[in-house]
Amino acid sequence: MIYLFEFVGIIPVLSFFSHQYGRDNAAPSPRAEYLASHRCTLDAFLSSVETVPQKRGWDLDPIVDSVINFWVNNADQVGLWKQRLEDAGSETLLVARVANVKALQAEFESLLDHG
Repeated sequence: MIYLFEFVGIIPVLSFFSHQYGRDNAAPSPRAEYLASHRCTLDAFLSSVETVPQKRGWDLDPIVDSVINFWVNNADQVGLWKQRLEDAGSETLLVARVANVKALQAEFESLLDHG
């Protein structure tokens, strides 16, 4: 299975945990998984991705590959997000999304349903 990893934004710490709590208590569905870190490093996001397969039943190795491929192929974007995170201050997190095609489709459909 192919997974997509991408940065989606910077958010205050409490807002991220509030958002995650709401998602975790919602009905289970094949949605994307959101990860966050105080640091914009490959190691930080590889560590955060380790919990995803347990929650979603996804394969860890292709997820790790997608994170590494993103890092290798998007150095400019990584640098930009790293600078944005530093500029935002210590009470913020860099948020990324990882999803397979089915989960990403469900995520976008849920956005359309709420719009």
